[in-house]
Formats: sequence, structure tokens, C-alpha cells
Amino acid sequence: MNKTRPSKKTVRNTLLLTPLLLLLFVLRSNLAIEYTTRDLTYNSPEAIVKNKVGLVLGTSKYLRDGKTNLFFLYRVEAAVKLFKQGKIDYILVSGDNRHVSYNEPKEFRKELLKRGIPKDQIILDFAGFRTLDSMVRAKEVFGLEKVTVISQEFHNERAIYIGRKFGLEAIGYNAEDVSGYSGFKVKTREALARTKVFLDLFLNVQPKFLGEQIPIGE
Repeated sequence: MNKTRPSKKTVRNTLLLTPLLLLLFVLRSNLAIEYTTRDLTYNSPEAIVKNKVGLVLGTSKYLRDGKTNLFFLYRVEAAVKLFKQGKIDYILVSGDNRHVSYNEPKEFRKELLKRGIPKDQIILDFAGFRTLDSMVRAKEVFGLEKVTVISQEFHNERAIYIGRKFGLEAIGYNAEDVSGYSGFKVKTREALARTKVFLDLFLNVQPKFLGEQIPIGE
């Protein structure tokens, strides 16, 4: 039985349309997240409402060249500012703990303690492997209905979008942004990460780990 091969024109059109459709999907994903969260992030502690818990999204303390990661530093500073101005009572740090020598939550706790945050007001989530994991675990494991997400604005927007899709009433406090090549590289990855949000939601992706509830402040 002979099979009809696609014409050269069909192949060419497919090759041209595929990247265009992917680009449109990326653009649509980014615009949808920005539009949905446009009034849910804040730059001023005075403007933001109080929530019991501030959720700091993890990142590595150091860059590959050994320098301090400014995304990390600015998130620490933002969390401390909110706490000291009475806008949060607890700081939940959610990050990756992939092996003994790499532990994002513990690195954040060290810096928070140095800046005067009481140890019993800091809670660590070692299974925040992805933003989706961090947001869903905040609700399902730590029992939160409302939360203030603490990260850079572009990251807050994605986290808030995910959280609200899972029934978590999230707002965001924007840490200082990072400029230069490092900032550009992260934001380029962010555009693709936002696209993956919609794939994850469509496929009903769940956190890698959940487990027993750990209520905060009870």
C-alpha cells in the first residue's frame, strides 16, 4: 500500500508555522499572567495589607562564579522589611534541598537570623523544588488560605497566578530587581517558565511531595 508523502510546500509551511505558533503561545502565556496579577503586587510595605505569613521563594545564595546572588540578597532584605514593619508575623522559606551541600531554605534562615528575625518565626519548606510546589504546599501542607509572596516582581506574578489557580489567595511584595546580564538571563528563562505554567495546569501537575499538615502559628 502506497502512502502519499506530504508535499514540499506542506513541509515548508509546517516548518514555518511551528515556531510562530510556539512564539504566540509564549506571548499569550506571559500576557495572561501579567494581566491577571496586575493589581496584586506591591512595591511599598505601607501599601500592602497584612498577612500572617510571608512566603519567600528560594534561589541559590551564590552564583557559579562564587559571587553573592543578588536575587537571594534582595529577597532576604524584602522579607526582613515586611516583618519589621509588622506586615507579616512568620516567614516561610520554600526552596530546593537537593543534596547536603545545596540547601536554599537553610541559607535563607542564616541570613534572616543575622538580621534579627527570631528563629521561631522562620519556617522552612525543604520541598519547594519548583514555584508550583512552593505555592501548593503553602496551602495543602502549611494550611494557608492567604499569603504574601516575596520575590522579584516577575516571579511574584507567576507564583500568584499559580497560587490562585489552586485556591490560595496570594499577593506579592516585590523585592528589588536585578539589572545587567544576570537579570536579563533570569527574565529570559522566566518567559519560558510562564509558558510551562499553562502546560502544568493543563496536565494537572502536582507537587513532588506533600505529606502531613504543618500548621503555622497554631
